[in-house]
Amino acid sequence: MPIALTKESDVDVLVIGAGPAGLMCAMALGHAGVNVRIIDQRPDTVKAGHADGIQPRIVEVFQSYGLADRLFKEAVQVHMAAFYNPSPNGGIERTDRAPDVTAPTARWAFEMALHQGGIEQIFLDSMATKGVKVERPIMPTYIELSQDEAKLKDPTSHPAKVVLKHLDVPEGKPDTEIVYAKFVIGCDGAHSWIRRQFGITMEGEQTEYIWGVLDLIPDTDFPDIRNRCAVHSHNGSCMIIPREGDLVRLYIQLADKDVVDSKGRIDKSKAGPGKIMEVANKSLYPYSISTSHEIDWWTLYIIGQRVANSYSVHERVLIAGDACHTHSPKAGQGMNASMNDTHNLAWKLAYVLRGWADISLLKTYEFERRKYAQDLIDFDKRFAALFSGKPRTEDNDNGVSHEEFLEAFQTFGLFTSGIGVHYQPSAIVNPKHQSFASNLIIGQRMLPHIFIRAADSRPVEIQDLLPSDTRYKVLVFTGDTTDKSQLQVVKALADEMDKPESFLKRFAHGNPDAVFNILSISSAKKMRSNYTDIPPLFRSHWSKFLLDDQDMYKRAGGGGYEAYGIDPRGAIVIVRPDGYIGMVAPLNGLQDISAYFSSFMVAS
Repeated sequence: MPIALTKESDVDVLVIGAGPAGLMCAMALGHAGVNVRIIDQRPDTVKAGHADGIQPRIVEVFQSYGLADRLFKEAVQVHMAAFYNPSPNGGIERTDRAPDVTAPTARWAFEMALHQGGIEQIFLDSMATKGVKVERPIMPTYIELSQDEAKLKDPTSHPAKVVLKHLDVPEGKPDTEIVYAKFVIGCDGAHSWIRRQFGITMEGEQTEYIWGVLDLIPDTDFPDIRNRCAVHSHNGSCMIIPREGDLVRLYIQLADKDVVDSKGRIDKSKAGPGKIMEVANKSLYPYSISTSHEIDWWTLYIIGQRVANSYSVHERVLIAGDACHTHSPKAGQGMNASMNDTHNLAWKLAYVLRGWADISLLKTYEFERRKYAQDLIDFDKRFAALFSGKPRTEDNDNGVSHEEFLEAFQTFGLFTSGIGVHYQPSAIVNPKHQSFASNLIIGQRMLPHIFIRAADSRPVEIQDLLPSDTRYKVLVFTGDTTDKSQLQVVKALADEMDKPESFLKRFAHGNPDAVFNILSISSAKKMRSNYTDIPPLFRSHWSKFLLDDQDMYKRAGGGGYEAYGIDPRGAIVIVRPDGYIGMVAPLNGLQDISAYFSSFMVAS
């Protein structure tokens, strides 16, 4: 038996739970240079199954961290959706095919699928380059948060005391550890221990829909097995998701009698993979499905739709992912929403820990992500009901029609893709000058577009110049810099921005390049423009001055000012470290930009 000794340590951020939300958090913080630890109770990583859908916005986020190449190598792409409904002859028939994603501004207009363990491994490998690894198996047994107001408001203090139990320690080694943390992030799932310790409740309800899930390599005559499929049959509904390699995931609606015990709880012993396959064949008739391989993974679940009533305890203990929202997996939102939670949170924690921002910045995490989660639940209630509802037939006028389902599928495309996430006005979202970039919606993510570099006419995607490196991006749309009067305006702007009282110097903490990354984009044409035309402040490197023009072969680029709705007189677009637009200003609007940063940042 191990001897119960106790060691003590301190850390800036302790992340509890190494699922997608926790790993995104630890990875982002590790790359931001934050002293972070991440623990998990499970002795090993996820090997199969669990969440698998990757939406277009998350692909953009992965790209911003330099991780998208792995996704493209390992995940399957899902481009088409097929819809099946009851046939007049019995069984089902295909009634439509449509694009799987309806999000016109998506950089990659398709979903991807890869089992959760594969996604987690991408994070684990990236974290390892910064010396961060998951410590396991470890579970928290006690947490206490100081009530001292001064401590709670001082970002350099360690107000959280967490007792950890090491579950697998050699004889004679300590199995208990006390950690003093500045911040604790609970990414510990739908049954969150952190949430329970602080009495945070989940608000919402459980549906009556019961589903079985199977990952398998199918033997089938079903013609759309490699497309995403929504199937409504008299026997219940079914969703098919193609997966990496030859795998396919089946979501099969089950009847209560198949899986519920006398107390109304799911009894896994009543319905295993064999039962799910039996129901699948009834729902897919006249097609059949079987497998000559081992089932890769399976589970049962009842859809629950709930949101935590709070995401934070004094901005020192915060929860993310399934710990604060649960919903059905049909629209592939759970893991995506969870990763976006901590993508939103990580840069804010880094700013507070560096002393760059007031701790009040962390209030925007709950403000932004809880509203999104509530919108997600509202969407999911409708989508799950449409998916699980009986199909409309001559005998059932109140059922779900194909037209109704397809309309919802396409209408919600912007939402389910993650592309339409819109953060409301706050300290870090100021919509005052929206008209100067009318199509770059303040509070939404920066739209992708190809520009060309002024120095060498090479086409570049603007999103690739906005990595998640914790810097604010200052995009100066200069107007036509080959116009002498416009160039004078741009030079005057550079002079103003270079003054000690400008935001660039006031909030630079001795190193403007560490806090701000300036890019300039001119509407001048490549044949007349020189990259040396503009002031050095707007071209700190030759690659940072772009033109809104086509490349040399007229294959890419051009039309950016129009696509973004940029005022011909120019505009400044402030893009947050997470890729969302914080504000827009005219070229003479530096005072408003300074006021924006003053509302949450600490002056040097």
